[in-house]
Amino acid sequence: MKKYMMLLAACCMASALALPAQAADDTFEAPEPYLFGRPTSDETIYVGTEAPVNRDRSKNAAMIPPVFGSPTSYTLNSGEMLTPNLIPGSNAWAEGMGNSGGVSVMPPTMPGIPSLPGPVGPSGNPGYTEVTQDLYYSGGYLGTLKIPAVGLTVKIYQGTDQAALRKGAGHYTGTSIWEGNVALAAHNRGVANHFGKIHQLDPGDTVKLETKLGTRVYHVESVRKILATDLSVLDASTDNIITLTTCVRNQPDYRWCVVARET
Repeated sequence: MKKYMMLLAACCMASALALPAQAADDTFEAPEPYLFGRPTSDETIYVGTEAPVNRDRSKNAAMIPPVFGSPTSYTLNSGEMLTPNLIPGSNAWAEGMGNSGGVSVMPPTMPGIPSLPGPVGPSGNPGYTEVTQDLYYSGGYLGTLKIPAVGLTVKIYQGTDQAALRKGAGHYTGTSIWEGNVALAAHNRGVANHFGKIHQLDPGDTVKLETKLGTRVYHVESVRKILATDLSVLDASTDNIITLTTCVRNQPDYRWCVVARET
């Protein structure tokens, strides 16, 4: 029996050695050439059937969302422009002073306000005092505005651009600085919210203007909302008045306007 088993094992081994040699089934293919050396910062390109749209995606087109829970908070494309004063062709006053959602937008300098000569006098000519270099203080400001009722003391700078309103109240270029209508603007929120409480003023409250030409005391005559497009409040006046303007929170179509008159 032992010899039989040894013979059977020898036969199996001989049969295995007699099979022809075959190549291995596993094959390895090289990767495509384009998979090597591609930049890691490659920009994704989306291919579509429609023509590409030249859409402005800069901060000029950014929107400030409406206040959470407001009627328009769930309305698509609602809100205010983040930088309305950077939009070419925009109305500087109507577009430049709106702000909401805790973001203050700087109103740009008012262009086109006529310079009307002539002091206040019997002839009834509108009063106008031009801003000249000798009216500036050494700190670069034109004067100081004080409103005790709201605890405000702020320097006045020429223009209503970003640089001026960041430092204090801005004087509308082209309006008077002493005789007639002195028009000023400032923010109503943020770090430089100098006019944030002027809508709380009452008739009779004192407004004091200090310049190199002297000190003038006015008394509040009116506190009202006006349309953002109402530029008549910047007109020259035969009376000595001071006009203060600022935004209305979350109502970009309106402005607070305080008029005080010298009595």
